[in-house]
Amino acid sequence: MQDILIVSLIGYLFGNVQAAYLITKHLKKADIRSYGYGNAGASNVVESFGIKYGLVVAFIDILKAVLSIVLIKSLYSISLDTNPTLLYINGFSVILGHVFPFHMNFKGGKGTASLIGVLYGLNFFYGLIAMAVIIGGTFLTDRVALGTIGLTLYWILLTQFLNLGFIPLLISILMCLLSLYLHLPNYKRILNNTEGRLSNVLKKKVK
Repeated sequence: MQDILIVSLIGYLFGNVQAAYLITKHLKKADIRSYGYGNAGASNVVESFGIKYGLVVAFIDILKAVLSIVLIKSLYSISLDTNPTLLYINGFSVILGHVFPFHMNFKGGKGTASLIGVLYGLNFFYGLIAMAVIIGGTFLTDRVALGTIGLTLYWILLTQFLNLGFIPLLISILMCLLSLYLHLPNYKRILNNTEGRLSNVLKKKVK
């Protein structure tokens, strides 16, 4: 139980590093939560301030999850093969910290980039596949929210395929459900044809 609390706390604190908020506040003198769709995530930064800033935010959100997982691997001398449960708990805690940061009234991003980082931290190859899944899904559908569905389903299927046990599988399912819940407004806008398209954002922002 003590180990679970420690890895959860470490992950949550890493997740509280809010790149979207910090970068837009210091470089654009703005609170990202007051722009676009009102969340502190990389896709909202892309929509509101351009792809250049969005890519920097996404990189940091991925990196913080990788660093958290790598730290736990080092502290406990474990790997995905020897103790997937602790690593999954840590990874999920990073995402929870990103989505519900205590210093921002628990109003952060949606955790998509951080999930990619978790997968990179677990295994670099799995992270590469995750990138391919979300990039491919996003370009095929022209919507980041739909590409994210593919990413979360990939994590569930990967966890099941690797036969990592009940707790890791449960965590991957909970992450999928959390992501679906957080993206409900996006899905409603897609149905109403008011959700921004990636192609439009790229045309508008890339010079």
